Formats: sequence, structure tokens, C-alpha cells
Amino acid sequence: MREVAFIKQNKEKWLNFEKAIFNQRFKNPDELATLYIHIVNDLSYAQTYYPKSKVIAYLNQLAARAFQKIYKTRRQETNRFLYFFRTEIPMVVYQYRRYFAYAFILFFAFVAIGAVSAAYDDTFVRLILGDHYVNMTLENIENGDPVAVYKSGSNWGSFVGITINNIYVGIRAFVYGIFGGLGTGWILLHNGIMLGAFQYMFQAEGVLWESVRGIWIHGAMEIFAIVVTGAAGLILGAGILFPATYSRSVSFKMAFKDGVKILISTFPFFVCAGFLEGFVTRYSGAMPNSLSVAIILVTLGIITFYYIFYPYIVNKKMTLHTYDSTL
Repeated sequence: MREVAFIKQNKEKWLNFEKAIFNQRFKNPDELATLYIHIVNDLSYAQTYYPKSKVIAYLNQLAARAFQKIYKTRRQETNRFLYFFRTEIPMVVYQYRRYFAYAFILFFAFVAIGAVSAAYDDTFVRLILGDHYVNMTLENIENGDPVAVYKSGSNWGSFVGITINNIYVGIRAFVYGIFGGLGTGWILLHNGIMLGAFQYMFQAEGVLWESVRGIWIHGAMEIFAIVVTGAAGLILGAGILFPATYSRSVSFKMAFKDGVKILISTFPFFVCAGFLEGFVTRYSGAMPNSLSVAIILVTLGIITFYYIFYPYIVNKKMTLHTYDSTL
């Protein structure tokens, strides 16, 4: 069957299904699940015979939206809080996984720009970080404690202040997506270049390892979570710029709702990062290298698993469950 004929044959069904999903015009989850199977079958057919067609992206979005409706209605979890983090967030992340890829690619490109700029321009680090911070860090390095800045203040004061600041940065990264994603790009640019220049400064002073084993105890979760909020901001921007078959206002509302969910999901990680910075990082100098590395790997592993691997596991599990329940 030619692609034009395939679209013409199924277009009305897809549009009616889309309206039913958005307006929740279905009698029960099983009815929706049956319709979902038809969409998945059409998606599979399109992927097989029209691999470069734009209809694949449309059907994939439609299937993902239906998927969320099915399992939200079926109340898979009796505890709404657990359901939100165990099922709902992974499904949303899976649906928008390409925006997470965009956010990470952008961020690490900016980190590289920061590092390279610092390597070729002696004044760049001071331009980005400020003379006061650079002078203080250089003094700490001379005193044999490169990460002494993290030992200032009380444990609880640092924990609360840092957590609030990180959440504030995350909220800005998301909200600024309203400017077509450009505002979010600016937040990623600013933080990425700062991180690249910051780490190169330690490299230039010959204390890169000492900085890594201290800073990344809390930085693994903190930086990762900021990039995740950046992905939420890009989703918001895309909802405004690329409404697809929805009206722009409807597309914006859906993108905003899903983006807020992703933003909220980062809060526990920001709290954990703040706790580590306030109570653990300050003692990194006295830790054996193995313990520092273990903390870094565990924290990075947890947040990486949750946002990168776990959504695929949940999607596979839920898809199989949907097929089983409709047989």
C-alpha cells in the first residue's frame, strides 16, 4: 500500500482517537486499550513500510499519550505518590526521550566550549567565574585544599541554601522554555560554560583529581538534575513552536503539564545533592579515594538509571501488560 493511501485510509480514525484521548471520551480503560492496540499496529506498519515518514512521529506521540491515559485511569498504584515516581514520570520521560538527548548534547557541548575557551584564553576563567572566586580558589589550592570553599558555613545552612538555589535554577531552566526554548538554552549555556571553565582551572593548576573527588560527590546528581530540567524547558518550547495536529494553546498546555511533572521529579535529587554538599563534600579531603569514587558512582548511577534506563523498562512492561489485557 502506498503511504498516501495508508494515511487516507486511517486519517479519520487517528483524528477521532486523538480527540477522544484529549477529551477523555471513552467509557473505560479497556476500551481505550483496544483502540491503543490499533494505533500501535498502525505505528508498527508505518515503521516497517515507511521508515522515513513523518507519520511515524505523529503515531508515536499519539500512542504515548494514550499509553499515559490508560495507566493513569487504571490506578496501577494505590499510592498516588508512588505511582507518580514509579510509573507516571518514567512514561513521560520515555515519551520525550529525544528532548533529553538534545538537552545533554547541548549541555556537554557548552561544557566543552567552556573548557576549550579557558585553555586558549587566560582571562576567560576570570570573566566567567569572577576575580573574587578565582582568587579564593587559587589561594585554597596553594594551601593544599582545592575544595575548601565547600567547608564554609554550617552543615544545615549549606544544605538548605544550596538546595533552594539548585531548585531555583531548575525552575528557571524550565520556565524560560516559554521563549521557544531559547531561555532554556541560555541556562544550559551559562551553566555548561561555567562548569567547563571551572574544571579546566583545576586542571591547569594540576589538582583536577582533587577537585573531581570532592566536587562530584554532590555534583553528579546536581548537574544531571539541572540538565533534566533543561529537557523539560525544551519540551515546553517545542509545545509552543511545534503544535503538530493540536491547536497551539492545547499543545502548550500539554507540554507545560508534562514539563512540570519532569521538573517536580528532580526535586528529590536536588535535595539529595544539597545534603551531600552540606554534609559530605566538606569531608572529602579526609576520605579514602575509594569512598569518594564509590559515592560519585552510586549517585550518578541512581539518577542515570532513573532517567535513562528505567523509562525503557517501564515502557516495555506496560506495553506487554496492555497487549495481555486486551487479548
